[in-house]
Amino acid sequence: MNVVTKTITMGDGRTITIETGKLAKQADGAVMVTLGNTMILATVCSAKDAVPGTDFMPLTVEYKEKFASNGRFPGGFTRREGKASDYEILIARLIDRALRPLFPSDYHAETFVNVTLYSADGIDMPESIAGLAASAALAVSDIPFEGPISEVRVARVDGKMVINPTFEQCEKADIELVVAATLDNIMMVEGEMKEVSEAEMLDAIRAAHEAIKPQCQAQLELMEAVGKTKKREYCHEENDEELRKAVHDACYAKAYAQATACDTDKHHREEMFTAIREEFKAQFTEEELETKAALIDRYYHDVEKEAMRRAVLDEGKRLDGRKTTEIRPIWSEVGYLPGPHGSSIFTRGETQSLCTVTLGTKQDEKIIDESLIQGRERFLLHYNFPPFSTGEARAQRGVGRREIGHGNLACRALKSMIPADYPYVVRVVSDILESNGSSSMATVCAGTLALMDAGVQIKKPVSGIAMGLISENKGTNYAILSDILGDEDHLGDMDFKTTGTEDGLTACQMDIKVDGLSYEILENALAQAHAGRMHILGKIKETLPAPRPDLKPHAPRIVVMTIPKEMIGAVIGPGGKIIQDIQEKTGATISIDEVENEGRVEIASANKESLDAAVARIKSIVVVPEVGETYDATVKSIMPYGAFVEFMPGKEGLLHISEIDWKRFETMEETGLKEGDTITVKLLDIDPKTGKFKLSHKVLLSRPERNQHKDKE
Repeated sequence: MNVVTKTITMGDGRTITIETGKLAKQADGAVMVTLGNTMILATVCSAKDAVPGTDFMPLTVEYKEKFASNGRFPGGFTRREGKASDYEILIARLIDRALRPLFPSDYHAETFVNVTLYSADGIDMPESIAGLAASAALAVSDIPFEGPISEVRVARVDGKMVINPTFEQCEKADIELVVAATLDNIMMVEGEMKEVSEAEMLDAIRAAHEAIKPQCQAQLELMEAVGKTKKREYCHEENDEELRKAVHDACYAKAYAQATACDTDKHHREEMFTAIREEFKAQFTEEELETKAALIDRYYHDVEKEAMRRAVLDEGKRLDGRKTTEIRPIWSEVGYLPGPHGSSIFTRGETQSLCTVTLGTKQDEKIIDESLIQGRERFLLHYNFPPFSTGEARAQRGVGRREIGHGNLACRALKSMIPADYPYVVRVVSDILESNGSSSMATVCAGTLALMDAGVQIKKPVSGIAMGLISENKGTNYAILSDILGDEDHLGDMDFKTTGTEDGLTACQMDIKVDGLSYEILENALAQAHAGRMHILGKIKETLPAPRPDLKPHAPRIVVMTIPKEMIGAVIGPGGKIIQDIQEKTGATISIDEVENEGRVEIASANKESLDAAVARIKSIVVVPEVGETYDATVKSIMPYGAFVEFMPGKEGLLHISEIDWKRFETMEETGLKEGDTITVKLLDIDPKTGKFKLSHKVLLSRPERNQHKDKE
């Protein structure tokens, strides 16, 4: 067994170990990567040949966390890991987006990357080394790959950049990014921030890249050690250079003319570009097209891409005629739907989001039960992208990975603007009704408006923008595009999304498709994005400048009370009897938690009378009896020596026979009291040892005057 190991020492002294040759040896490549007690196995397998007709990279990346890695059982009836969670899908997307651009453009064999967490201690964040593991598995295989890359998580904690922070450190961070890069170039960035500047974000990216470089170097050394510097030979494309030239010669001028025609209608523009291709095909017979049609489509795609890019670089003309810094027309509306607790429409060009907000109680929290992360989520954002939004005639089949990823980006952008003590669980749903460029950023803008329409007192409005890049000669000639179209995203070199308030960035996502992207270009792109975001933020404020002062009439009202810890049981009652009775009789929903040695009670109802009644019941239970106060008590039972009375809910004491009246009673029958009677009592004392209450009724009565003897002897 030929086991090869490489060790990387991080700046803080921790080490990362990459081991290959021991496990999963029938895979094309397999490595075990270890950081502390965290161990991740990455494997990669790629078919020897491509499926005929495939003209793209069919890459599948899976990330899975075994519950056994942290000594836990999976939830659910079967007690077995099931389909990937949203969290696992998001990590898989981070890996996929970093790897995909680095496969050769003509490599079309099905390729599967599986990254699995097998050991963890809940201290280190395993996804911080997942990208490194995936790239290392490719490095020790014979699969063609223009890497290596690595991914690190960078966080700014107490003003210092920390590489691959622990879970605890991330809780304190004001910048948290995942950055992927090769030795020379940034490939992918995604993360969230607490209103930081563009310069601060760039500092975090630089720190991450410096940490990535030794990890890439270690993979190159590992590749050398296992003898995998020479990759497999393949032929996944059959080309006809004469046909390629013919397509270019016949179609380029027409495609360029269309690219500079300033056509603002997406579908008409597509029809015109398609007509150019179909006109070229018309010269061939049906038999000839059986072999040539796919090649013509591919070559024409390249022509269309070149025409669009040259139009931008040479004439500064975009497909729809805008300037590079120009934002498409924006209109928005709030309160469009009467049923939800808040709603909005945000339309930018041909991208439109219909957004709703629902306010709920603690019972509506999302329960998180991952292998390493457990808890509850009070802010939810769901993003839906139906096929009709792009005019596609196909069925909608559940939520895809793209929808989960885009929704997560919008969620990160907005969640920090929800006040920390906000009592409601908030669900934002964005349905994309039209799409032609950055529907996730439309979701951020629509989400801001819907939250404000719902009366959620967000700290500040948030806007978002997607930036593009057209570059050549390793970035020496480039154009940065604000508010990109779908075609500009597809045919360009960068998709860079930033979100933020007027005071700083809250989230970002960047995918780079070209080598040689300099920090200068990044800095210019961020500056241009800032200007665009401020313009969009202004449009949002024109529609609704601030959150509405109150909730909608049909929204639930929540009152939050704090009660002594020892009173939690009194409110709940034996077997939940008291709290269930309050909910049944008032119609309110009540939840109780122990927080920092206190009881936190949430009472919710859409009806004010119901809410007030529930609050009154709970207050009457938790109020502390005060010596010297007078109470209306109910007789609960009669004893020979007195009556037990309830003078507050759950508070009973003995009214002794001697404390009923100033006159002397020999028996309780003489007092006339019976069960169910009401009598006013005064609390005289509380025994400090037993907690028993000393009650009296007679002290509230006038004391009869004693007989006065007039004899004065």
